[in-house]
Amino acid sequence: MLYHGVSESLAQEMGLKFQIELDREEDGRWIAEIAALPGVMAYGKTKQEAVAKVKALALRVLADEVEKEKKDKPLAISIACCR
Repeated sequence: MLYHGVSESLAQEMGLKFQIELDREEDGRWIAEIAALPGVMAYGKTKQEAVAKVKALALRVLADEVEKEKKDKPLAISIACCR
């Protein structure tokens, strides 16, 4: 996902890419986590729900960081999920 019309090549140059780790709990729920962003983990009834929730949380965390730092440059974000 890219912000402010930033090109894919520029996003790769900026190096903001996060890996989602997935696991299934004994009770059947899925848990998704982005280890590079402390505290960014979410549960879902399905794998897709857990991934969607963790992506949304990651974006909130990154948005908070951008607001705190008052960056002049747009932030490009790419979130990849394992299969």
